[in-house]
Amino acid sequence: MGAAEASSRYPLEEPGLWVERIGDRIFPAGRPALFLDRDGTINVDTDYPSDPADIVLRGDIAPVIETANRGNVPVVVVTNQSGIARGYFDWNIFAAVNARVLDLLRGSNGFVDMVVACAYHEAGTGPLAIANHPMRKPNPGMLLEAAKRLRLDLKDSLIVGDKLADMEAGRRAGLSQGWLVDGEASNQGGFSTMRLRNRGDLAGLLAAIEAL
Repeated sequence: MGAAEASSRYPLEEPGLWVERIGDRIFPAGRPALFLDRDGTINVDTDYPSDPADIVLRGDIAPVIETANRGNVPVVVVTNQSGIARGYFDWNIFAAVNARVLDLLRGSNGFVDMVVACAYHEAGTGPLAIANHPMRKPNPGMLLEAAKRLRLDLKDSLIVGDKLADMEAGRRAGLSQGWLVDGEASNQGGFSTMRLRNRGDLAGLLAAIEAL
């Protein structure tokens, strides 16, 4: 699929940036959001997921999203997708995989309000071959884009991810807290990273979402 065709079929703001508003929930200005990485955080990471049939949700992630939904907290997925830049798959495959992720979440009463995906990577070709693109985590561009569109309060927002790049993107966007899947707790530059390894850690995350 060529870039022009992809842009006409999908919500691409530019060749390597997907911004999709999902559903019709309306949020008042100044609400904090729950930001989530996708692969390795929402679904089990199968190393550049490209087959919808292989998608499996991580345990206990649906209750996290459901808790945000219940509290009227916007849920935003922010995902790096360098596999597109590298030529492993295209936006058509991304769309199919992402639809499967969202369908599985809906089946577990978890609803996402926006998906932002960045395909830029220095190992890519053509217009996607950009190093350190502002939209690619650990840069904060995807969070800032979502904040602009949904009129979010970033300072009180939360981020959950499985890589330090997710936490760094949150810190650079002005968030103060994040949860790192299978990671370790730390504090850097006013940003607190909490680990997300067990039911006790999950309870802490759920409590933080309920407090928003």
